[in-house]
Amino acid sequence: MSETGLIAHPDGCPRCWWAGLDPVYVAYHDTEWGVPEHDGRALYEKLILDGFQAGLSWITILRRREGFREAFAQFEPERIARFTADDVARLMADARIIRNRAKIEATIRGAQAWLRIEERGPGFSAFLWNFVDGSPVQGRAGSRADILPETPLSRRVSKALKAEGFGFCGPTIVHAFMQATGLVNDHLVGCHRHAPCAGLGGPR
Repeated sequence: MSETGLIAHPDGCPRCWWAGLDPVYVAYHDTEWGVPEHDGRALYEKLILDGFQAGLSWITILRRREGFREAFAQFEPERIARFTADDVARLMADARIIRNRAKIEATIRGAQAWLRIEERGPGFSAFLWNFVDGSPVQGRAGSRADILPETPLSRRVSKALKAEGFGFCGPTIVHAFMQATGLVNDHLVGCHRHAPCAGLGGPR
């Protein structure tokens, strides 16, 4: 890894340091992270998974993502919102996921909050994208040291999500979520994905 936080790969493409050399991480970095996401259900899923990551490494979540999807009804909020105590007990016994009762219960409350936002319009996606006026914030970090763990923006979004009823959405988790879903393009400027992701969102 260079002093900038970029990693040179055999394919010649410089990547952000956190992708490492793990094929799962590299694929996620190259195809998902930083790509603007506008689907409300997918945004809910990613917010929940970022919440489950708290205290763990993201690769742990990535390797269990399909198990999470199967356990949580493909992250369809309409279904999760109706989960009962029996569902919580079922999930607490499911080794495919992170068995944390507080996070499981927060997932159900988050689904109920998602539905309330959808019902009053214009929906969860617009709720989030309005914080950046519909266009991704384009980071200009040249090194790992320039990437902040949270920002004034993530603090505002975190406060709003908590007010709606979401849990496990502190400013650091929300910042990671916004980076992952392309609300913020925080690929290092020397990373081969920075320019393509910037092109997807337009100037800001």
